[in-house]
Amino acid sequence: MIGERIPLMKVNVMQETLNEKSLLNNFLKKYAYRLAQNSTRNSKMAFVPMRNFLDTAYVGNIAIGTPPQQFRVVFDTGSSDLWVPSNFCTSPACYSHITFKYWESSTYRIKGHLAYDTIQIGNLVSTDQPFGLSLEEYGFNGLPFDGILGLNYPNNSILGAIPIFDNLKKQGAISEPIFAFYLSKGTVNGSVLMLGGVDKAYYKDTLGRLRVTLMLFVPLSLSISMKGKLIGCSGGCEALVDTGTSLINGPTRLVTNIQRLIGAMPLGPKHYVSCSTINILPSIIFTINGINYTLPAQAYILKNSQGGCFSTFKGGTEVFKHRETWVLGDIFLRLYFSVYDRGNNRIGLAQAA
Repeated sequence: MIGERIPLMKVNVMQETLNEKSLLNNFLKKYAYRLAQNSTRNSKMAFVPMRNFLDTAYVGNIAIGTPPQQFRVVFDTGSSDLWVPSNFCTSPACYSHITFKYWESSTYRIKGHLAYDTIQIGNLVSTDQPFGLSLEEYGFNGLPFDGILGLNYPNNSILGAIPIFDNLKKQGAISEPIFAFYLSKGTVNGSVLMLGGVDKAYYKDTLGRLRVTLMLFVPLSLSISMKGKLIGCSGGCEALVDTGTSLINGPTRLVTNIQRLIGAMPLGPKHYVSCSTINILPSIIFTINGINYTLPAQAYILKNSQGGCFSTFKGGTEVFKHRETWVLGDIFLRLYFSVYDRGNNRIGLAQAA
């Protein structure tokens, strides 16, 4: 969409979490823009490396146009569109990010309010792909990526455009309508987005299959407990497995109770615990369709560069007024390898290898 703002519902949370400017600058200098060329024997499957920034954002490279212009993006299962900043963006954040120069691409075209061009992800190419060019960006200051690449269903597209994954499927570029995420912990390298198939070496045991619908938020049989006591979803709730969200988000009232139970005290936008308590804090159990997914304190407490230990639970989902809603972001997905089977409308979760 020409001249629009990138939807930033989740970017503001990342901004709070990634408030580490010196570390960001080092990250950006060390890991230059290079399109990933990890190939497989199957030309219709791609392994796209992602870089882990402070355990709160996973960033991969794509190329747009002919010749290709490189961009860092977050691959987001919670949205459906690709957005990057236009070279005509006037927001201060755009001066610290790569912007798209449409006049340099021989394959670029405009139709209505959409931009179209060739997009390359790893060894896969989506031709004549619609995407959004933003003239305004708010909340992107200090973030280690230029744009967002959505992997959700077409009916959730704000642009009214076919998402890249669906276009790859339509054009026969991928062998199977499946993608998967492996997110590393504590190391910059090692995270992978798989498009068109799954490598079983990245997870243990079997995948717990979760049936989903063509909706952004999926009604799941979910309950949340600590020490055997229910602390969330007592009356049923909805959940989203979202790679574009850093934290675990829930209703403010219930999240405040979790902070109280783990002894987390507010300081600015975050809640902090004593780092000495991490090894004795209880695990939190997410039971989804009868399967327990354990989140130990070592996973839901992070340490910042100043040595402070903060909780990764955050409120705010009461804006979805129809039902209690939880968003399971990267904090959860680091522990559980996730497979998105679009052909059968289901999600698979298994303990990450």
